[in-house]
Amino acid sequence: MVDFILEAISTHMEDKKVIRYSQHGFTEGFHLSGTVTDPAMQSEPETVCNVAISFDRCKITSVTCSCGNKDIFYCAHVVALSLYRIRKPDEVKLHLPISETLFQMNRDQLQKFVQYLITVHHTEVLPTAQKLADEILSQNSEINQVHGAPDPTAGASIDDDNCWHLDEEQVQEQVKVFLSQGGYHGSGKQLNLLFAKVREMLKMRDSNGARMLTLITEQFMADPRLSLWTQQGTAMTDKYRQLWDELGALWMCIVLNPHCKLEQKVSWLTQLKKWNGVDVCPWEDGNHGNELPNLTNALPPGANANQDSSNRPHRTVFTRAIEACELHWQDSHLQHIISSDLYTNYCYHEHTENSLFDSRGWPLWHEHVPTACARVDALRSHGYPQEALRLAIAIVNTLRRQQQKQLEMFQAQKKELLQIGVTSITNLEGWVGHPLDPIGTLFSSLIEACRVDDESFHGFSDFTENMGQCKSLEYQHLPAHKFLEEGESYLTLAVEVALIGLGQQRIMPDGLYAQEKVCRNEEQLISKLQEVELDDTLVKIFRKQAVFLLEAGPYSGLGEVIHRESVPMHTFAKYLFTCLLPHDAELAYKSALRAMRLLVLESMAPLGDTSHPHHIVSVVPNRYPRWFTLSHIESQQCELASTMLTAAKGDVQRLETVLESIQKNIHSSSHIFKLAQDAFKIATLMDSLPDITLLKVSLELGLQVMRMTLSTLNWRRREMVRWLVTCATEIGVYALDSIVQNWFTLFTPTEATSIVATTVMSNSTIVRLHLDCHQQEKLASSARTLALQCAMKDPQNCALSALTLCEKDHISFETAYQIVLDAATTSMSYSQLFTIARYMEHRGYPMRAYKLATLAITHLNLSYNQDTHPAINDVLWACALSHSLGKNELAAVIPLVVKSVKCATVLSDILRRCTLTTPGMVGLHGRRNSGKLMSLDKAPLRQLLDATIGAYINTTHSRLTHISPRHYSEFIEFLSKARETFLMAHDGHIQFTQFIDNLKQIYKGKKKLMMLVRERFG
Repeated sequence: MVDFILEAISTHMEDKKVIRYSQHGFTEGFHLSGTVTDPAMQSEPETVCNVAISFDRCKITSVTCSCGNKDIFYCAHVVALSLYRIRKPDEVKLHLPISETLFQMNRDQLQKFVQYLITVHHTEVLPTAQKLADEILSQNSEINQVHGAPDPTAGASIDDDNCWHLDEEQVQEQVKVFLSQGGYHGSGKQLNLLFAKVREMLKMRDSNGARMLTLITEQFMADPRLSLWTQQGTAMTDKYRQLWDELGALWMCIVLNPHCKLEQKVSWLTQLKKWNGVDVCPWEDGNHGNELPNLTNALPPGANANQDSSNRPHRTVFTRAIEACELHWQDSHLQHIISSDLYTNYCYHEHTENSLFDSRGWPLWHEHVPTACARVDALRSHGYPQEALRLAIAIVNTLRRQQQKQLEMFQAQKKELLQIGVTSITNLEGWVGHPLDPIGTLFSSLIEACRVDDESFHGFSDFTENMGQCKSLEYQHLPAHKFLEEGESYLTLAVEVALIGLGQQRIMPDGLYAQEKVCRNEEQLISKLQEVELDDTLVKIFRKQAVFLLEAGPYSGLGEVIHRESVPMHTFAKYLFTCLLPHDAELAYKSALRAMRLLVLESMAPLGDTSHPHHIVSVVPNRYPRWFTLSHIESQQCELASTMLTAAKGDVQRLETVLESIQKNIHSSSHIFKLAQDAFKIATLMDSLPDITLLKVSLELGLQVMRMTLSTLNWRRREMVRWLVTCATEIGVYALDSIVQNWFTLFTPTEATSIVATTVMSNSTIVRLHLDCHQQEKLASSARTLALQCAMKDPQNCALSALTLCEKDHISFETAYQIVLDAATTSMSYSQLFTIARYMEHRGYPMRAYKLATLAITHLNLSYNQDTHPAINDVLWACALSHSLGKNELAAVIPLVVKSVKCATVLSDILRRCTLTTPGMVGLHGRRNSGKLMSLDKAPLRQLLDATIGAYINTTHSRLTHISPRHYSEFIEFLSKARETFLMAHDGHIQFTQFIDNLKQIYKGKKKLMMLVRERFG
């Protein structure tokens, strides 16, 4: 509402009727005073505000209001008083300036006036009145040295600067508050609105625009976070970084004002240099030095190409604006371009590289492209849209001419370049992602001229009807007066220059922020292009540019041979592909396939040496490039490939071509896996029959993923293996059999047995493939062969799976068992052997289980303090198995146990279990053996008893070495268990007594502990 009111006020300013009034007020000279009443609200009483406004030459120069509201813009009371004066000028009492009124008074009237004034406001003005009186009465006072007296109602001198009132303090305070919020509470949006307000002021040619930007910049420079980030070596946030970019761009516009005074530019230059010299001033490319040439000079061939970037001065966000202060608008050719639609020279025949006109006589403008486009932005920003449009057209025509020249250069050296296969030709400075956004500026200038509601172009309606118009509701084909080919328009020109910029071959800049900006600006420009719907005219532009990009060699991002560190074209090519596909599929695929490459990930190759055309330099890399955005780039490459796969469904030849490109150019297994999954989903859509060709593509990509990740760690590996088996199953039994036959190139032995073979032999697979008996047996035979091969290669992890898979085939099962036996003595651990032994018992092979268990025990070593070892249950199970088989088996296993197990509690547990029943009570084939319990005085139990007693003695001494009082009670319980074992021997009581006596003697220093021993054991 306030903005609308101010706009209305501004209109009346131009009509010189800006004198404002409320219910009670008057105008005196150039000063308007009044009172404005705020009506009472539910929670607030009625308030009366005193408002005073000064004005000069149609501008409000100062405002005051007793409401106390602080804001950048005028408060509602100031606006109300202004509107009241505008709407009811006859109700406002007008007065001459106060000096004129005083001049008409005689001495008595003057004395009465002063005394009444003091009486009414004696508390406020009496001290000031007395001071002034004293100074006037003093002949030597400063006030008497000046002729006349000031009059605040008389207005300013004609030579004084006049600009509307801007509350500088409030501007600074609000910017400071927004910055302190650090991007929260929409502060970034508020700051962008302030920048937009500055641009609006510049467009209105308001002198306060530069003042307001100066105030904003001072607060940005005073932001305490700058010093903090510098000290910590951390980068500023991305959104904050973009605000600095806009700040630099605005200063560029201000210093390039075509009609600014020299003293203004000098003043700005001084201020910019001051900011530029501050240590914390942000660098242009995000805290990373760049290697770009001076703004005002075109890029010389090969200049400073190999100079070390670390030795170059860093460019700050103000550097370009400082350099732009050297630019001027006095060039006669430039003046003719921007001032006339009829500026031509059809007799111009000097067709050199820097010709002023092309072969058609149309004007060209040769200047460093970002600098030339900065001029366009400055013209637009300062309210010269037609001039900006004329210069934009000249620049675009120059770029198109340059394109043609570059194509001719490449054709002349094409054979040599293609033989070498590499090139050192590159653009150091890309136009997309450039701090000055040259392509975005040209596109915006031209596209704005195409808006349907643009009043400046309503006169071209007849032309529009003849041209046909874009289907977009927002833009129409509107012509320039001159300098366009037949059938071209501002819209076609805007689209073409965007395609030129996006397809420009340029080197990837250094630094994270600069690289992110390349990606972001590319996406922003494509997003703007997508707002324009294609018609036949625009399709021709797309075709024309696509053909050029494919044929222009190193000068194009899609050329046959490009620099290794060129910015990839994946995002642009995806857009180009979708636009061209309905109209020219061959060209669409050719462009997209060319863009698939990612040279920076391929092996380093020696760079060839070629001639250096204008604006192109030779860069020989001496390090692997630090591409911080590589993951994003690879994602875009993957998206491009997926788009082509989707479009190629049903076309065998194109699918094969796309598959070859993916296999050649994509180096990320994760992205190839994603493409395989995408192809599978597209091929098996529910509303149609499966596309077998696309399924095969999916399988091929899956196989490549398997090979790429076979010897590397990948947390998604198991998911990939399962998916591949699913994909092969979808294709058919031959695909499934193929991956089984070639498992060693695709899977680890564990994956092959636990996932692949198991899935192949599952009932769900048989049902899914509708296999007959012959096919089932053939597939099962392949799976068993795989299992045996895996068991041979990795018996530790695959032996059990092999046995399980070979259960139904006797020969295979026996082979798997033999593999286990062969590996048991060398490469298998006790836990693996115990697991297989338990499996054998479960399958009804107790003797085989016994044999494997004894082998496992030989691999085991249980020390005295490992009474919670995970293998204890396996040892107890093995002894129980031996006991159940008979005395001979038990006699064979006990020496192994005694040798491997030193833990007293485990040995005593085994001893008790062996004395509870007769060995072999449940023998082979279910026979029940009758017999006496085994004697503890004879082998093998005597050996086990002695080993157990010995283990208790050794364990006791070991525990007493480092025992603490809090473990005394636990130790007494341990001795109690030991006594139970001692008493199992015929002379056990004597042995235990001797053992206790020895303890008392050896550890008599542990008096409290020995006292407890005596209390329990005597």
